[in-house]
Amino acid sequence: MVSINDILERKAKIAVIGLGYVGLPLAAAFGHKADIIGFDIDERKMAQLRDGFDATGELSSEQLEATTIDYTTDPARLKEAQFHIVTVPTPIDGNNKPDLRPIESASKMIGANLAKGSIVVYESTVYPGVTEEIAVPILEEVSGLKCGIDFKVGYSPERINPGDKVHTVDKIIKVVSGQDAETLETVAQVYEMVVTVGVHRAASIKVAEAAKVIENTQRDLNIALMNELALIFGKMNIPTRDVLAAARTKWNFLPFTPGLVGGHCIGVDPYYLTHKAEQIGYHPQVILAGRRINDGMGKHVAEQTVKKLIMQDKPVKGSRVLVLGLTFKENCPDVRNTKVVDIVLELKEYGVEVLVHDPMADAEVTKHEYGLDLVDLEGLAAVDGVVWAVAHSAFDDITPKRLKDLCGNAHGSGVVMDVKGVLTRDAVEAVGLGYWSL
Repeated sequence: MVSINDILERKAKIAVIGLGYVGLPLAAAFGHKADIIGFDIDERKMAQLRDGFDATGELSSEQLEATTIDYTTDPARLKEAQFHIVTVPTPIDGNNKPDLRPIESASKMIGANLAKGSIVVYESTVYPGVTEEIAVPILEEVSGLKCGIDFKVGYSPERINPGDKVHTVDKIIKVVSGQDAETLETVAQVYEMVVTVGVHRAASIKVAEAAKVIENTQRDLNIALMNELALIFGKMNIPTRDVLAAARTKWNFLPFTPGLVGGHCIGVDPYYLTHKAEQIGYHPQVILAGRRINDGMGKHVAEQTVKKLIMQDKPVKGSRVLVLGLTFKENCPDVRNTKVVDIVLELKEYGVEVLVHDPMADAEVTKHEYGLDLVDLEGLAAVDGVVWAVAHSAFDDITPKRLKDLCGNAHGSGVVMDVKGVLTRDAVEAVGLGYWSL
């Protein structure tokens, strides 16, 4: 099998399959230490990377220039590599069921170009068993090779936090696993090349798969609790964030806040775990309850917006509402599985004209994914309300006075729906606008 010395001495290459939020930073880190083949099927993305531009915003042009990645969209180039790292997305379908097609497609592609003695490591978030029960049979069938004899597999869950410039790939402890002790050690040594804080050797591939999927499930449930508290306190007319500020004075109170839960991790991963649980005959209750609460928050915000418009003497049908932010989280251009869209669609059901502004989002991607056109704030005609959905740093200079100007002097005072709690009620009401927050 390929060894760490083969890689360090550049006798063997590493191939990273999928150059998105996870794969690109990893490939760039390895590019300082080894020969790297960076593969992706997106021709537009690869052209941008060759020109030194990362659309995800994870790496600067200087960081791309400082590393060495051999970019390719040709699957045949994978024949040159002996250590494959799979970082393709693992989304859910319209029924909240795991969509393993990217994993299956990548496995077929690698299998068709798999050399004897190779190691294939999966990083994509999956439920326990996917690597050995789904990916390995595909690799064997397509390659004609035998796992455990001709090639080995491992699993090392990604832990990239999009938009986070502090917890970068080298500063996050990496969980690694392998199908046997020898593979585990090689996989660990390879990642130790770039992860300066070290690695954790998991007891098995299934343990590593399970560890990843529960990380985000735990966060999902904690946020769901905050969202349910917000629903309760909202009916009691008690400011949720004031309650949380008081509760946080206790040393062991967890600092979670209510909000929209989207993206390709927290809003998706729990469904992978619940899918597997149902396959083995167990119906999850707590996890799915949390998912139902979080999946319903976009609709809740829209309904509260409509109520607030009515309270401010605004006619709902035909009203204009500006949504600030579309991406699934702040300071990140990723619009995948964003729950802001749920607000937009629900408002449109009420006959509201919805305008979306987001300087971080890609206009072309937004149009393709959701059929939405992004608007500029400059020259924008007066709106009846503003839904502040994402707390981008680019919005830091938007003051209550600026919001008042955006709302103009139309009939009835405008409303501000502060989903992220970036403003205070007193400051907004002081300029004559109605205020609501989770």
